[in-house]
Amino acid sequence: MLVGEQPGDQEDLAGRPFVGPAGRILDQALEQAGIARQDVFVTNAVKHFKHEVRGKRRLHKRPNVHEIERCRWWLEHERALVRPATIVALGATAARSVLGRTVSVFKTRGSAQRLADGTAAVVTIHPSFLLRIKDVAEKKREYRKFVSDLRGSKNLSAATRSP
Repeated sequence: MLVGEQPGDQEDLAGRPFVGPAGRILDQALEQAGIARQDVFVTNAVKHFKHEVRGKRRLHKRPNVHEIERCRWWLEHERALVRPATIVALGATAARSVLGRTVSVFKTRGSAQRLADGTAAVVTIHPSFLLRIKDVAEKKREYRKFVSDLRGSKNLSAATRSP
């Protein structure tokens, strides 16, 4: 199970998560990690697109703690239905929702954690982070780490499901 922050403008219009620029990066990284997108359940921690209108554009606004907590019941219902072996929290908002507390993405990145019900959870960056990096070498380095985090979650999931 992959958990993002919230729908973006394109996701809000399409009614599906990760169909915009961050979704294209996610799809490419999943492929390189050996994970078929159709084999994972993709959702968001916050279900509505929080934005502000500037001219003709709808610009993303980060959800606050209240909004994350108000949508948490929905994520819990999705988890109960999907019963994932591993949950990958993409970014700080998703990590807050999945883990129930604020964590530093860069300090917890890639390390396996166990939730109260025993489900494995991994925190990594949100793919939109990669869109904001200007330095080409740094962007490549962070992208490789992102793929490595996804590959690690795949291995963790396989180990969790094995008898």
